[in-house]
Amino acid sequence: MSLINEILSYNKDFVETEQYQEFLTTKFPDKKMVVVTCMDTRLVELLPKAMNLHNGDAKIIKNAGAIVSHPFGSLMRSIIVAVYQLEADEVFVIGHYDCGMTGLNSDVVIANAKARGISDDVIETLGHAGIDLKKWLTGFNHVRDGIEKSVNIIRNHPLLPKNLPVHGLIIDPETGRLDLVDAAYPPSPELL
Repeated sequence: MSLINEILSYNKDFVETEQYQEFLTTKFPDKKMVVVTCMDTRLVELLPKAMNLHNGDAKIIKNAGAIVSHPFGSLMRSIIVAVYQLEADEVFVIGHYDCGMTGLNSDVVIANAKARGISDDVIETLGHAGIDLKKWLTGFNHVRDGIEKSVNIIRNHPLLPKNLPVHGLIIDPETGRLDLVDAAYPPSPELL
């Protein structure tokens, strides 16, 4: 059975047996928070459990490395919408140890793209259009660097309130332990 058939078959049963009932909530986050995190598969269930988040508690935005790479890109737009339209009051940027964006080599990514059929002409055309693929396909040397950079971009964004709390953390993808990188306000000393 193909993956799409497997998914659609499961979904049909899911809807017909009303399994969705336990997930009903509103579009407004109950804990009034936005979480920017990595798309890593290990975090799909671990991160919400480690943060005591349930369906409806938070807006969760995922991308490679939890990186805000452009102050006016789609990730920042999502944060701005969450704050001004969906009543979010705090932002948590959460990276993780052993992240695939650590030491990401753009040459390897481009070589892999070519191996899967992307032509040299396409790569050259993008370069002539002003797109620096080597810069765009770059990660960070340490996950902490990526978190600090993303927190800084969000905190200093001209369209966000200056008093919006933005926190930076790193999660251990095996244990779920959260390490504080940068807090918008001091946590209780016994939690450090």
